Amino acid sequence: MKDVSALSEAEVAIELQRLAKKIAHHNRRYHAEDSPEISDADYDALVRRNNELEAAFPHLIRADSPSRMVGAAVETSPLAKVRHEQRMMSLDNGFSDEDIAEFVGRVRRYLALPEGEMLALTAEDKIDGLSLSLRYEQGVLVRAATRGDGEVGEDVTANVRMIGDIPETLTGNAPEILEVRGEVYMSKADFTALNAAQAERGEKLFANPRNAAAGSLRQKDAKVTAARPLRFLAHGWGVASDVPGDTQHAVMQAIAAMGVPVSPLLRRIESLEDLLAHYREIERIRADLPYDIDGVVYKVDRLDWQARLGFVAKAPRWALAHKFPAERAETTLQAIDIQVGRTGKLTPVGRLTPVTVGGVVVSNVTLHNRDEIARLGVRPGDRVVVQRAGDVIPQVVENLTREEPRDPYAFPDHCPVCASEAVAEEGEVDVRCTGGLVCAAQKLERLRHFVSRAALDIDGLGERTIAEFLDAGLIDRPGDIFRLKKHRSAILAREGWQERSVDNLLASIEARRGSDPGRFLFALGIRHVGSVTAKDLVKAFGSVEAVGAIGHRLAAGDADAVAEVTGIDGIGPAVAEALGDFFHEPHNAQVFDDLVTEGRPAAFVSTARETEWSGKTIVFTGKLETMSRDEAKAQAERLGAKAAGSISAKTDLLVAGPGAGSKLKKAAEMGVRVVDEAEWAEIMRLA
Repeated sequence: MKDVSALSEAEVAIELQRLAKKIAHHNRRYHAEDSPEISDADYDALVRRNNELEAAFPHLIRADSPSRMVGAAVETSPLAKVRHEQRMMSLDNGFSDEDIAEFVGRVRRYLALPEGEMLALTAEDKIDGLSLSLRYEQGVLVRAATRGDGEVGEDVTANVRMIGDIPETLTGNAPEILEVRGEVYMSKADFTALNAAQAERGEKLFANPRNAAAGSLRQKDAKVTAARPLRFLAHGWGVASDVPGDTQHAVMQAIAAMGVPVSPLLRRIESLEDLLAHYREIERIRADLPYDIDGVVYKVDRLDWQARLGFVAKAPRWALAHKFPAERAETTLQAIDIQVGRTGKLTPVGRLTPVTVGGVVVSNVTLHNRDEIARLGVRPGDRVVVQRAGDVIPQVVENLTREEPRDPYAFPDHCPVCASEAVAEEGEVDVRCTGGLVCAAQKLERLRHFVSRAALDIDGLGERTIAEFLDAGLIDRPGDIFRLKKHRSAILAREGWQERSVDNLLASIEARRGSDPGRFLFALGIRHVGSVTAKDLVKAFGSVEAVGAIGHRLAAGDADAVAEVTGIDGIGPAVAEALGDFFHEPHNAQVFDDLVTEGRPAAFVSTARETEWSGKTIVFTGKLETMSRDEAKAQAERLGAKAAGSISAKTDLLVAGPGAGSKLKKAAEMGVRVVDEAEWAEIMRLA
């Protein structure tokens, strides 16, 4: 993996797109399906790489960036959905002493604390469990919900009533309304006993205590949960009619006094040195703890400072998880297989001599791309060090035999599926098949993506049916799906199809004509155009057809079109380039026009509530005396505005402090409204 400083802007845009897709996949596997494919350490490595790239290239941050997402949406569940009154956030991660020192320094800078003023934090072990919200009214438990995607979770109230650690009624002086948040977990001993019982009954074994806890809590039948030994530890709170304290530590002590379990390792700490010492002590006793943990969580103690610090996209600025190092093992790389994905990307997968890493047997390893193979110098037969990534795909961190005199691995220059030329575009690390829809691997995958739940969501048209219709010549490109009604008799004549099943399928297809334009655009599988970006594009231009028009202008090299696309918040030059590349290919343009003709996607209709500052652009300049620059930007974002760094024709307001220079002059020349810091405070008060 290249150092960030050695990457071009195009390389960064491509890697961010890959990371967004990969992290979203792993979020879904972990949070929604309770079936992770990678370890926490390897997941953290992906997130950390994404954050490093975004920090170096902030203008390339994607609308679907993992840094903006929490958990995973509750898509299919036997449990009722619950909308959280106050969003359940995630945590940013640190991995080294330097990361923690930077976090402390960043908090001090944001709050503009004098050098001698003490910054106290709490520190507690980070339970590897399932996040849970407990709502108490008049001291009585009325609802329990999982985190889900932070906005919507699952109602597990009946199941939670079966957990002995969680009181039905709070003791002492409980607020009228109090939402306690924490982690449901299963102890190591109980997990071992549960798996032994599962094995004795011939039932599926759980991979680890976290999976066992999540699977046990998210049961439709509360009796199943009652039979599982679940525990709970509180680590915070959400909605409260009266917060019982003015510091993090005081509130947690109050929650413990109400009868809710709190970690015995929770401490209030007043120096960085003591903070790191507590981390090392918890790391030392980690193996002897009765439950799994994956780090230590630090939180600013004063609640008024927490309120000032606020939140970034998915996490509080006032908290950080200090994660433990990953586990590693040594084995042999037996072979390198090349897989061809939906977009034609050739992905190398290493086959390992099976090895146990941290209690999980792994036999495959991701090698990412051609450059990663070259960087590691791996060849079949090499001894490698792997870092655990769950029960399927780990990561190679070192090649122990790269100096042995053998020929380097030759990455294929032709697609192993269709034999089309495989190339890496200028500035890109990934090698892709140029076969497009003529490549069997891509054709099936592209059509499968087209009808998938996140895209057009056509019920009854799964991968097996698509493969059948491809083989029969009934479909070849997306628009053909909307013409399947012409082949009703041919489908009915095929084995396994009855009139009812054929008519249901055709009705599902017809129901998707004229539907959401964002889904139509996303369904095409244009590179860098994920579901969020697709929605942003149709929102900005009004319709799929208008996006197509801008795409043709991009393909023709229209500079104004580039400016229009990159001027959309969250969309960078990689998307503009991808749209231009897509429409530059005549075959793709034909597929697009055919789809618009057959599918007739609807125009975009905004449902957003308009406010005075929604969609406006605000610039801050000069020395701000009552707040830090980050705090000012956060205020603008809370008004629904965009905080930009430079004056342009799109600027609606300039907030100028003492020492304002060229930006103030440019604003005056362009007729941009200018206010001072006091006037900005009044705007905030009235908003």
